[in-house]
Amino acid sequence: METSSAWDHNPPPEASAVPEAHRRTARRRPPPGVLRRVLLRYLAPELAFILLRLLRLSWRIRESGRPHYDGAVGGDRAPVIAFLHGRAFMLLDTIAGRRRRRWFSMCSPSLDGDAMARLERRLGFDVLRGSSGTNGVQALVDMIRAVRETPGAGACLAVDGSRGPRGHVQGGILALAQRTGGSILPVTLSADRAWILRKTWDRTLLAKPFARVELVYGEPLAVPPRLRPEEFERLRQELEARLIALQGEADRRSGRADTEPVRVELARAPAG
Repeated sequence: METSSAWDHNPPPEASAVPEAHRRTARRRPPPGVLRRVLLRYLAPELAFILLRLLRLSWRIRESGRPHYDGAVGGDRAPVIAFLHGRAFMLLDTIAGRRRRRWFSMCSPSLDGDAMARLERRLGFDVLRGSSGTNGVQALVDMIRAVRETPGAGACLAVDGSRGPRGHVQGGILALAQRTGGSILPVTLSADRAWILRKTWDRTLLAKPFARVELVYGEPLAVPPRLRPEEFERLRQELEARLIALQGEADRRSGRADTEPVRVELARAPAG
């Protein structure tokens, strides 16, 4: 969810000194070319789907905490599966292979989001479009309504959104669980041999052929329908801590060590 700061109303002197028209031009990204749009929207998702299915056939997947998953998915209430954005590529394919529910997911309305949405639909998900920056509130409302109105439905959501910061849980997933009555199931994975997309903000992980994949389910987190702001924040921090610890457990099981932390540290504002 978006928050505002004093800069939203009173820009710093450096920004105020630049003409508004120039700032708008500097922020505006050139539209992608037709070829790139076609590649991302149509060709890339199909290739990614084929690649994932072929790779999954070669992976040796070991599961830990599976009773947590079976209990959440087999219950009467709609489960909300929580994961880090950098694990979404592999996890959504894995969840799709364990259906038992009609799953709703969310993708950003960007061009990259078009590709991911098409891939997720190929995997069998119902995809809603929105992000913390664009149409996020409406997409969340649509997901709440869809989960409520669809028998046997569940939701899958990257906790750190479509743009990060990496490893920081945003409040949308708690609001989703509050209004659908389901508990949040943290899930992650690791692999003994994997590619890391180091230029992406989330450091997307993709296990190599014949890798040993450790899939770890955490204990579900119940979210009461009514929470005071401080209780909401405490639950958000607890979910974040659980996911980071779960990722550490998955990495230990796989024997994998990353050169960068799962959760980026945010710069602290100077005191005073």
